[in-house]
Amino acid sequence: MKTRTMAVALVIALAAALAACGDDDDSSDDNSASGSNGGEAVKLGLIMKFPVDFYLAMEEAAEAWDESTPEATVETGFGESATDDQGQIDLIESMVTQGVEGIAITPSSPAVIPALDDAIAEGVKVVLVDNDLPDWDGKTSVVATDNLKGGQLAGEYIAEQLDEGSTLAVLEGVPGVPALDDRVTGMEEGLGSSGIEIVGSAPTDCDQNKGVTAAADLLTANPDVDAIYGACGPPILGALQSIKREGRSPSSILVVGFDALPDEITQIESGAEDATVAQFPAKMGELGMETVLQAVQGESVEPLIDTGTEIVTKANASEFR
Repeated sequence: MKTRTMAVALVIALAAALAACGDDDDSSDDNSASGSNGGEAVKLGLIMKFPVDFYLAMEEAAEAWDESTPEATVETGFGESATDDQGQIDLIESMVTQGVEGIAITPSSPAVIPALDDAIAEGVKVVLVDNDLPDWDGKTSVVATDNLKGGQLAGEYIAEQLDEGSTLAVLEGVPGVPALDDRVTGMEEGLGSSGIEIVGSAPTDCDQNKGVTAAADLLTANPDVDAIYGACGPPILGALQSIKREGRSPSSILVVGFDALPDEITQIESGAEDATVAQFPAKMGELGMETVLQAVQGESVEPLIDTGTEIVTKANASEFR
């Protein structure tokens, strides 16, 4: 396998070690990989937020693309959490030091922009994957879910299931991250004129443990709430834990998530979770790497590539296992 995965804690040490090794034969297996034209393979990087199912699926797809694409070689890396800006910055700097020509990244926040600007100054092409940095014009393309549209699907589903006057609590993702904010805005748009009232919301940083706490607080403040919507998969799984602890039966509260994580699918099939919005992380991984390679090779690429969304319920959950 050509692809190498980097842990954030080892980034600096690894970069130094590679620099010290220089042209040693021990490192020739990656660096001597050749493309179909016999030249040296294009070195690319894929940087993801943190190692959970969603991003692991993205990494696996990028590795499969790597194996089938002799003209490129891919190095992958993860931050330690959804908000690990410094971890991503370290990875960006390390990959640039190692000579990557293109980086696909799921940016944790606008805090990584200065490091990406430095990479571009070194001639590196940057493609954003999974979420955009709307105010940053350095990107070559965005390969991502249309999160606003996905949120609208969730809102429309909730409106179909609940009566006018029903109440809804919201578990936000990371406030200020446009993709995650769009999932909430889209959901509100999807509710339309249904008359459903949002009685509370709380940030979760897309963390399951924070989802447990946030949901518990919302349930305490609104013990008869009719539904909970989560902008990310992990916190909605946390909400299911809190719902169970509160003694609420699955049939008494509508639970709708976003991501279609494997554990969400299990919960949907069991009846604990009612629905989730599926994204396609494998498609993001493959198209992200293909797009950044095309950019490096000087080809024209679309500024926005929508990888799609779909509502998952018990009726079609088996298709998303």
